[in-house]
Amino acid sequence: MSVSVEKLDKGMAKLTVELPAEDFEKAIEKAYQSVKGRISVPGFRKGKAPRKMVEQVYGKGIFYEDAANDLVSEKYPDVVEESGEDIVSSPKIDVVQAESGKPFIFTAEVALKPEVKLGKYKGVEAPKMELEVTDEEVDKRIEDVRRENSRIVDAGDRKEVKDGDILTLDYEGFVDGVPFEGGKGVGQRLTIGSGQFIPGFEEALIGAELEKETDVKVTFPEDYHAEELAGKDATFKCTVHKINERLLPELNDEYVSDISEFETFAEYKKDVREKLEKERLNTEKGKREDLVLRAVIDDSEMELPEPMIETQQRQILNEFAQRLAMQGMDFDQYRKMTGNDDAKLMEQVRPQALDRIRSRLVLEAVAAAEKLDATDEEVEKELKDMAETYKMDVDKLKENMGESELKGLRKDIAVRKAADFLVDNVKESKKK
Repeated sequence: MSVSVEKLDKGMAKLTVELPAEDFEKAIEKAYQSVKGRISVPGFRKGKAPRKMVEQVYGKGIFYEDAANDLVSEKYPDVVEESGEDIVSSPKIDVVQAESGKPFIFTAEVALKPEVKLGKYKGVEAPKMELEVTDEEVDKRIEDVRRENSRIVDAGDRKEVKDGDILTLDYEGFVDGVPFEGGKGVGQRLTIGSGQFIPGFEEALIGAELEKETDVKVTFPEDYHAEELAGKDATFKCTVHKINERLLPELNDEYVSDISEFETFAEYKKDVREKLEKERLNTEKGKREDLVLRAVIDDSEMELPEPMIETQQRQILNEFAQRLAMQGMDFDQYRKMTGNDDAKLMEQVRPQALDRIRSRLVLEAVAAAEKLDATDEEVEKELKDMAETYKMDVDKLKENMGESELKGLRKDIAVRKAADFLVDNVKESKKK
């Protein structure tokens, strides 16, 4: 195999690839073997006609297209490796010569990784991290967990609604005395204070009596999704049929030992604070990293080839389709529901694609400038963590990973070290 590289404008390159005639001959035979069972030739049982006879009847080039596609797919990873170029887009393939007995020649037009001219990346100013966790935040977390461990019980003899109650009610909404579509509910469940209904609705039910019709007057928000109701005054006629209340467990050592590994409330509260402090540190570090990285990107120069952007856009949409599939929704279904075609979706994710590319390129440039490489120990630790996640043996995982994937893993580690480097070299400003 021979690969030549021609540099083009705007960060593009054309790879010209020549493969031996024997490789194309093998690909033709493979294409014939894969489809011969479906081929009918007069005088032969279906699938039994020799290749030469099939070529005489249907034309010598009948298998060329399948053979060419298969050969390009098989050889392209080796082409990328042999080119020595850092390719950052899917290839645009053009078959130049595909004929039995002759070398197979094709070209691949690709985008190359653009050069990044780093601006200032050390000593970027950032506000001081707010790491303090207040007593109120600790109490709120404890209360949230307490609510998760509460029981829902009947309100008993109480006939009036209180804040926090869980109601079963009927309602019907009217605008200018006329009922509107979607404004009626029967046997609906509603927690007062949940913010489930439009502003003012739930608060107006506090004090409502069981089995007694109550008028709730509200105004729909100006940005309400139903345009015909946006900004309109409405009256809902509501009848509460059932009142339940949340029974919270008592905050004591017994409760703590039931829901945690601690024996006393004091130990539990100390652990809650420590966890909140760790969360706060991670959050603040993430904010600082985003802020500093954005500043470095803005002060750097790079020209992104359009195919590189398109490749990233498609990657983002593929990831989104996979998430939809995990939720039981087909991507085509989503497109129909939202009225979006491929062009609209590509345009929607373009800013995200640009952000991903610029962030990665800048961090790779910082890693190169500071000679931040992944050590063998760091790679080994990463592989062990991955093996635990996938519940695989580490050696088996290594076998399944190709050389390019291991290189990618090393790059990922170096990029993370570059992000840490930016954060560690921040110059704290006095203003918040």
